[in-house]
Amino acid sequence: MAVPWTFSLLCGLLAATLAEATLSPPAVLNLGPEVIKEKLTQKLEDHNVTTILQQLPLLSAMHDNSAWGVPLLGNLVNSILKYIIWLRVTSASILQLQVQPSPYYQEMMVRIPVNMVAGLNTPLIKTIVEFHMESEAHALIRVEKSNSIPSRLVLSDCSSSDSSLRIRLLHRLSFLVNSLAKKIMNLLMPALPQLVKTELCPVIKAAFDDMFADFLRLARVPIPLSPGGLEFEPLSLIIEENFIQLDLGAKVLDSKGRVTAKFNNSEMPLTVPALGNKAFCFAVRQDVVNAVVAALLPSEKLVIPLHYVLPDVARELKSSLEMISKQAANRLDGTQIVKIVTQDVPYLDLTPPSTTAAQQIVMDISASEKDLHPLFTVGIETKSKVQFYSEGDRLMFNFNGISSDRIQLMNSDIGIFNPELLKNVITMILTAELLPNQNSKLRTGIPVSIMKALGYETASWSSAKDTLLLTPDSNFL
Repeated sequence: MAVPWTFSLLCGLLAATLAEATLSPPAVLNLGPEVIKEKLTQKLEDHNVTTILQQLPLLSAMHDNSAWGVPLLGNLVNSILKYIIWLRVTSASILQLQVQPSPYYQEMMVRIPVNMVAGLNTPLIKTIVEFHMESEAHALIRVEKSNSIPSRLVLSDCSSSDSSLRIRLLHRLSFLVNSLAKKIMNLLMPALPQLVKTELCPVIKAAFDDMFADFLRLARVPIPLSPGGLEFEPLSLIIEENFIQLDLGAKVLDSKGRVTAKFNNSEMPLTVPALGNKAFCFAVRQDVVNAVVAALLPSEKLVIPLHYVLPDVARELKSSLEMISKQAANRLDGTQIVKIVTQDVPYLDLTPPSTTAAQQIVMDISASEKDLHPLFTVGIETKSKVQFYSEGDRLMFNFNGISSDRIQLMNSDIGIFNPELLKNVITMILTAELLPNQNSKLRTGIPVSIMKALGYETASWSSAKDTLLLTPDSNFL
């Protein structure tokens, strides 16, 4: 009897898993290998990695590593080391880092090449004997579950292999000195990888932890709106090949810091394109974008003394109204009033090749400012094209043109008529008053610090299916 129950449970778990797999986060920040390499290199410099390398205890490491507890070998090493006054790294640098995919799930590999020159002072010669040393630290970057956020990045298995080690004498000297130098290099070969692991790897791990903390802080930087703000919060973290993907939740706040809209994983689609050769990609879901637009452009009422503000449009209205009712047209005087109420906030449809904004408008036409009731009221479904672009670190967008796609008569004091007869003059009023009013509120743009925080001067905004995207204009910092 337990088999049907077990089967039902498994089916339920499978259905829940499949449902979860189709959910999309409100936003995604993808960081490619170029960003990881640049930021980790910077953090290594902040942790004084070259100073650490220059302070490597080469002599003591050679002595500790060479004897292996065998007295005879220890005596041999001591016989060599007695000819050394000092041996130290005189110059060091970190070469170009490499970030590579790992064959294992949710991890990648980072390789950190090290270039050093070591100087040897010996009484056998008056000049300094110099060695050129090349080594490489390599480590794994993994996703690890955490209580603070759903997951975190950790750096582990940091080491150095003999295969990456190269040591050569920079200048050939006398036979005796060359013989001593060769023995020193033979002692350095097993000692240097151990020094990389004990001295360099802790610095790499600390630098990596700082880099990851910076990525989380960057994702959480509040974006001011006017009024209110937009905030993101890490939901989950994954590694795909050689890039890091941060899935972000979002919330919109009012001017008093109260949450007016909150977004988590949902069935709303989010299109995240392949990173390709782009250094990063910031993708925001369409419903989040519309919540931002709603915060910037709340519902409002515009009252327009048409004859004083737009006399040409007022004459056009009277002419158009004469085709419906000459009696109604004659009631219009010099104080005629047009009231525009944005019943709904603009709704953006982020569908390439062009993004559009749809909105429902209610328009009252009153014959004079003294009239208590309008001549008629129409409901209008409008549509505008939306242009996104960047100015510095700001997201800029505005509405280009406006069309009256559908007009419906809601109330009339002059009888039933076809409101489409007034389509041209209604569009003229919306173009002259509503469009510039809304664009003026969008003129300052929205500061988005991700681009400059990652080291890029310019980036471009574009739209994909149900998604707003930010990508750098070039792959160079």
